[in-house]
Amino acid sequence: MKINYDKEVDAAFIQLSTRKPDGAIEIAEGVILHTTSKDEIVAIEMLDASKKFPIKSLYTFELQPDK
Repeated sequence: MKINYDKEVDAAFIQLSTRKPDGAIEIAEGVILHTTSKDEIVAIEMLDASKKFPIKSLYTFELQPDK
């Protein structure tokens, strides 16, 4: 997984896979899923990201144990 935040345009891009996306679906205003032709999610893009969540949280994560 790769995470990129562009401060100039306030956009966050989370790449989940190295597969090439074939399309995109906007699931909410400014929240876009990039998908393959088989509807596999390969990336998540968020526009106006700083208005949607704290940007610092992009660079921290927690692993949850399986239940």
